[in-house]
Amino acid sequence: MKTKITLLTLLFCVAINSFAQQAPERQQFIRTEAPVVALTHVRVIDGTGAPPKEDQTIIITDGKIQSVESSAAARIPPNAQTLDLNGYTVLPGLVGMHNHMFFPMGGSPPMYSNMGISFPRLYLALGVTTIRTTGSVAPYSDLEIKKLIDSGRMIGPKMHITAPYLEGRGSFTPVMHTLTGPDDARRMVSYWADLGATSFKAYMNISREELRAVVQEAHKRGLKVTGHLCSIGYKEAAEIGIDNLEHGLFADSEFVPNKEPDKCPQGVSNSLRSLDLNGAAAQETIRTLVSKNVAITSTLPVFEAGGAPLAQRGIGASSALLNPRVLNVMSTDARVRYLQARARVSPEANFVALLRKAMDFEREFVKAGGLLIAGLDPTGNGGVVAGFGDLRQVELLVEAGFTPVEAVKIATLNGAKFLGEDARIGSIATGKQADLMVVKGNPATTISDIENVEIVFKDGVGYNSEKLIQSVQGLVGIR
Repeated sequence: MKTKITLLTLLFCVAINSFAQQAPERQQFIRTEAPVVALTHVRVIDGTGAPPKEDQTIIITDGKIQSVESSAAARIPPNAQTLDLNGYTVLPGLVGMHNHMFFPMGGSPPMYSNMGISFPRLYLALGVTTIRTTGSVAPYSDLEIKKLIDSGRMIGPKMHITAPYLEGRGSFTPVMHTLTGPDDARRMVSYWADLGATSFKAYMNISREELRAVVQEAHKRGLKVTGHLCSIGYKEAAEIGIDNLEHGLFADSEFVPNKEPDKCPQGVSNSLRSLDLNGAAAQETIRTLVSKNVAITSTLPVFEAGGAPLAQRGIGASSALLNPRVLNVMSTDARVRYLQARARVSPEANFVALLRKAMDFEREFVKAGGLLIAGLDPTGNGGVVAGFGDLRQVELLVEAGFTPVEAVKIATLNGAKFLGEDARIGSIATGKQADLMVVKGNPATTISDIENVEIVFKDGVGYNSEKLIQSVQGLVGIR
């Protein structure tokens, strides 16, 4: 016992010493940190869907936006640290609404491991200043990482923690607890809410009674429930009271002929391929979701990475799937696994048609008044990585038919609204937190310019994007 106590004490001291060293380490990643900062001569895409404003000056004071006005009219305080950003665009920090802290490790059955070092830095480096974890395989770690970030001892985005998956019988991975019934579902919600989780995620094999118990227990506490469903169709989940559905159209099983209650059926993709979005069934689902205030999360990158080569869509998708910046942050094993997975994917025109239909569904949902939010989902075959995938999601929303400013709103203000944080974050406006991303170029005309992130402000502190990325080279897939 004495040896164990000594070892634990040593580990504790090492951890505390490590935390004590965080302040000087943090400094190397900061581009600018001052009580007053002026961003001058910059284009502003404010996140509301409004047209961009040219030659603006943003004054940041004590971490908040003090003013946004034309550079000709702006009065820059004499003590301001000034950055001349002519040729650059400032956007709100992205609000990632399907942003796990874990990454696929391969194997059969598949396993997953938390990326507690690499992912927080990559999210922040690529402009994602707020995330919802939307399902956890290491919930204690996620909660502790949030505490470390909030206390300034770790670099990363603001985090909203989702509890472990709420899964019924039939999970494809052992990293998920299997619910034993509605009482177990209630206990899970109560336990994790008490520890600090602020949202819950129902998974593919949950039963209707279990989902109903989850929704009731979460709503009693003022918390929300999302779902990646299969055993339950979208309309049915909306009637039960779910708040959010993940993956756009891809997870809706209600159109499978002769679907059995509480069973995840075969043939979901085939049923969606034959679905007429203008038909009565699809339109009734959309109307139900909108009337019940159910948000939809778009996660297009994970389907792009896992599907057939998509260069035939004419936008250079093959290069997006083999982005060297993404491959360089992967460990050797993670990179090899992903490249092998890509090599096994065979061309399939039907997949392209299904992806296009999913994009059309998201546009129809928004047209009907629905709240569309966005995230990357860094799972699948390992080709979607924190931060990089969030930027790709915005690009794919534009390919889906949204304008660039509409896509930015979906990825920023809409997520903030769902979280109840839109008074503080999600758009560029006087009085809001200075959570901003500075990119070279003009994403309003060339959406791929959104990848040119150079500075990311979180609460008024400007971080050097490239330095953060370089600090985790080769780590994704390890830690």
